[in-house]
Amino acid sequence: MRCALLTKVTIMELRITTIYILLLVLMSSTDANVPSKYAKQSVEWFQSEEGRRIADNVLTWQTPHGGFPKSRDTASKPYKGKSEDLHATFDNGATIDELRFLARAYSATNEPRYKQGFLKGLSHILEAQYPTGGWPQFYPPSKSYHRHITFNDDVMARILGLLQDVSESSDYQFLKTENRAKVEAAVTKGIDCILRTQIKQNGKLTAWCAQHDEKTLEPAWGRSYEPPSISGAESVDVVRLLMSLEEPTPEIIAAIEGSVEWFRSVATNGIRQERFTNADGQDDKRIVTDPDAGPLWARFYELGSNRPIFLDRDSVFRYSLSEIGQERRTGYAYYGSWASRLLTDEYPRWRVKHKLTKE
Repeated sequence: MRCALLTKVTIMELRITTIYILLLVLMSSTDANVPSKYAKQSVEWFQSEEGRRIADNVLTWQTPHGGFPKSRDTASKPYKGKSEDLHATFDNGATIDELRFLARAYSATNEPRYKQGFLKGLSHILEAQYPTGGWPQFYPPSKSYHRHITFNDDVMARILGLLQDVSESSDYQFLKTENRAKVEAAVTKGIDCILRTQIKQNGKLTAWCAQHDEKTLEPAWGRSYEPPSISGAESVDVVRLLMSLEEPTPEIIAAIEGSVEWFRSVATNGIRQERFTNADGQDDKRIVTDPDAGPLWARFYELGSNRPIFLDRDSVFRYSLSEIGQERRTGYAYYGSWASRLLTDEYPRWRVKHKLTKE
């Protein structure tokens, strides 16, 4: 009786702890992009006492290397610890959002410290680019999977999106000609990296892995449940980035067309995900039949076969969401409608814009 009671108490404590951790994660992800909420404020706002206070707060979170940490509210309050204790990254929009914000702050106020903060961060990004054209998840890179060219969480797409804006937008007119030339060269090298990492199967261009080896450019492992594969999620923003280029070359057009064809070929129809409470009383996910459901894409597709694959932390390939454990089923996005808007709206408009012949 006592053992049963202790077991129930332990389970209850575990559930409370899990809920607490989930709340912290949600709070962190909400805070992570705080500067992006302010980046489009008016000139008057940036010149106001509140605008200057927030810009000054952001500067306190900049690391000695020039980047910013993720999952931290870098706007609401100043950082009061040691700057060397902060870990800069490009993951989850970190560094990119802060630099966009600082550029707007300087454009509105002409305050030198905001310009200096932006230039320090820009130098960090340019220094972090590999000779092969990609970026690691953070810099200096570790010896682990973080060192790989990172498409995961849209790192490559976000960095190149910022650099494109730096070379084109009026918000960055304060950049000297030599800095602008460096940025344009980095964009060219980055786009070339994207074209060279696009996975080809049976002579056809498909999409990208969530991470590629920084030297060989081959698909690479991320975490234990993120295998070399073709990503149905991260590849979407890579295509959007390529479609944003004003004068696409034949190679870029071919890359876009190939990926769109691949997205169409691997879409799954007639099913949807739903959350439910399983027999152990846990929040869970399952796939159910639904003829009215929109298309879904898997997070990972097996190289060669294009079969959706699902992994637990044991790194074993499985071919159904139900075959992995509840922890990974609910703790990771294995299915999503990621490519829907790309295929139904953005891609057709891109073709019209560039006067491409009808499909």
